Amino acid sequence: MGKLSYVTQGGYKKLQEELDQLKNVERPAISRQIAEARDKGDLSENAEYDAAKDAQGLLEMRIAKLEETLMNSRIIDESKIDKSKIQILSKVKIKNLKNKAIMEYTITSESEADLKEKKISINTPIASGLLGKKVGDVVEVKVPSGTVSFEVVEIS
Repeated sequence: MGKLSYVTQGGYKKLQEELDQLKNVERPAISRQIAEARDKGDLSENAEYDAAKDAQGLLEMRIAKLEETLMNSRIIDESKIDKSKIQILSKVKIKNLKNKAIMEYTITSESEADLKEKKISINTPIASGLLGKKVGDVVEVKVPSGTVSFEVVEIS
C-alpha cells in the first residue's frame, strides 16, 4: 500500500477525471497508433512502432500511479477543519520576519499543490514547519538558502 494522501472533494474529482481521460481517450489512441504502425510492416526498423510502444509504457505507468494515488486518498470534510491551528487545507498568512513580506498559502496534499494558485504541499519545509502552529507563533524553517523565520499572522 502506498502513502495515504488527504485531498479535497475537488482534488479527488480532478484526479478521477485525469484517470478517465487516460483510460478512455489516450489508451485507445495509442493502441490505434501501434496497430497502424504494425500494419506498415517490418517492426525491427519501424520508429513509429517503437515510439508508440514507448508512449504506451509511459501511459500505463501514469495510469497505475493515478490509480494508486486515488486508492490511497481520503477526502477531507472541509467543514470540520479546526481553524485555531494550522493543518492540511488551512489557509495561512505568514510574515517573513527578516523582510516583513506577507505571504498567503493554502496547505494541500502533494497532488493538489500548485504554487501559481498559492497551494503548497504539506511535504514542503514551510508547510511541515507550520503544522500545528497558532496565530502569533514564530516558526523557523530551513530552506536551501539558510533558515527563515516566519510569524503566523492569520489562519482561515
